[in-house]
Amino acid sequence: MTDPVLDSVKACLADLIGIATVSRDSNLKLIDYVESRLGALGARCERTADASGTKANLHAILGPAVDGGVVLSGHTDVVPVDGQDWSTDPFVMTEADGRLFGRGTCDMKGFIACCLVMAERYALMELKRPVHFAFSYDEEVGCLGAPDMIREMTAGGPQPRIAIIGEPTGMKVVTGHKGLYSVRVDIEGLEAHSSKVEDGACAVTHAVPLMQYLVDQAEIWRSNAPADSPFDPPYGTITIGQMEGGTATNILARRAWFESLMRPAPWDDARAVGEGLRAHAAQVQAQMRRYAPDARIDVIQRSDAPPLRPEENGPAEELARRLTGDNAKRYVSFGTEAGQFQSAGLSTVVCGPGFIEQAHKPDEFVDISQLEACIVFLNRLSDWLTE
Repeated sequence: MTDPVLDSVKACLADLIGIATVSRDSNLKLIDYVESRLGALGARCERTADASGTKANLHAILGPAVDGGVVLSGHTDVVPVDGQDWSTDPFVMTEADGRLFGRGTCDMKGFIACCLVMAERYALMELKRPVHFAFSYDEEVGCLGAPDMIREMTAGGPQPRIAIIGEPTGMKVVTGHKGLYSVRVDIEGLEAHSSKVEDGACAVTHAVPLMQYLVDQAEIWRSNAPADSPFDPPYGTITIGQMEGGTATNILARRAWFESLMRPAPWDDARAVGEGLRAHAAQVQAQMRRYAPDARIDVIQRSDAPPLRPEENGPAEELARRLTGDNAKRYVSFGTEAGQFQSAGLSTVVCGPGFIEQAHKPDEFVDISQLEACIVFLNRLSDWLTE
């Protein structure tokens, strides 16, 4: 016997997978789809767009215009499939062996599909508390979209109290995770023959001490991690993921750049490292200008998403444990938008279908059993919404 709710979730998820929302592209077609479904249920919908107008967040509210509701949050963008060896079309959902395959099935359109289908049930209930749906853009490139939506959400109108971020956790309750802070460093020097080092300024050479500064800071974070750290690895990390520069070994490089990603644990201060990098860059730039007056170094902050800090007996944790029956303490090393909601004053946890091990890979999938567990979770939430 088939489950009509699960069938509806599958159909909705197939629609969402079919709308390719790789972060570099627009997500407006998907936002149109979601807004149409929620608007038809009587939800009050509001968009916040990016500067280009090609991407948008969507905040929608079902239920009474009162404080104290819950936010169900997910991001609409997915990572690219370029260079990945998929067995099927990544933007056509495929079912096999109790799994649903496609880009975003796990991270995190499965959760969004469950929310949209369960919203149909919520709309028929006498809700005493509102449910807020918060769907963002550009999470995958640094949690860039959510802050504007969160500011609008908390600036006026009904104030939600709890946020549940539906990232893949196997439907287990996660109360802490690392943050996300990234920078790009652009260095412009002056080309010259490599035998005449005082006739120019080599951008690649001067990139080295800046990268070494980050390597040294990474070691400080590793050394300072508490012995009882719950994370894996147990310390915050700083990596240099990309770098480029120069044209030939016998030419002082005119340009170079590199990008660094920091994943601070709750006790680390990524912003302080960023400020230290800027100060160090100013010193290196001064050295370069002794021989190249127009040399410059630009440190560009790309993202700054705070860690999720465990809340002792927080209302979000209490509610999520009530809905799942999961009472274990659980932390993850990947970042989400949860810290941004928490920083805005909402009690926040992460709990959603699927497992992070299946995300971002070719043949990404979500187990159907995980969607079933999410449906149960959201169905139980209706009791809290009607209390």
